[in-house]
Amino acid sequence: MSLLRVILAIIFPPLAVIDRGCGSFLITLILTACGWIPGVIAALIILNKD
Repeated sequence: MSLLRVILAIIFPPLAVIDRGCGSFLITLILTACGWIPGVIAALIILNKD
């Protein structure tokens, strides 16, 4: 998990996980639409799986 990805996950979470697949992107997009904090948490969890 690079520093750039973490900053991108905080600013706009779906862009941080766009290369992880369509499912991860859609989940993060939906959670970000519901509220910014759930989207950030989901993006950080997805990025931390490496």
